[in-house]
Amino acid sequence: MKSILAWLAGRESRRQQQSTRQLMGITRITEHGVSTSNGDYVFFLIRPDNLSVLSEEAIRQRVGNLSSLLSNRDEVTLMALDSRASFQNNKLFYQARLEEETEPAIRRLLQVDLEQLHEIQTSSASKREFVIALRVTSKESDDPVVLHQMEKSISNENIPVRLAERADIKRLLSVYYLNDAAVTTVEDVDGEMAVKRSG
Repeated sequence: MKSILAWLAGRESRRQQQSTRQLMGITRITEHGVSTSNGDYVFFLIRPDNLSVLSEEAIRQRVGNLSSLLSNRDEVTLMALDSRASFQNNKLFYQARLEEETEPAIRRLLQVDLEQLHEIQTSSASKREFVIALRVTSKESDDPVVLHQMEKSISNENIPVRLAERADIKRLLSVYYLNDAAVTTVEDVDGEMAVKRSG
């Protein structure tokens, strides 16, 4: 039992000494993706169309075209990320305050704020981001011509797509790991902002 506890304590100590990227399994962020111990991945951002205006046949055709295009790749990951801020905690706070508040004027203000949060959340409900993460060779990930050919082949299937840039990748990682679309900047190096602030 003591050996298990010692091993767990050692593991926790090792984890505390690792950088954020090491904990995520990322060795480096490349121009259009990430390098991991399992290989390189390139990200393509898909801007979704308003599917409610497309016919069922058109949707089926686009999905079929995309799946046949990607089927010749060894490893493909499709991600749907919620890129909007979550208002759930704020809404719960306002609801709790409404239940507690006895002053009618303040209750009205709380109700107006709650309705405004609901409107913002409803209007941004379609703000999802779709990402294609393709596993590529290191040669492919370093060749801009190959990457732009991949982007063009997806675009030729009437799918609005663009190759992710470094800033996009950092933002996607913060949305994926932190569930926070409000993060404005992500450091290139762990603790970079703290070092800059302390001089």
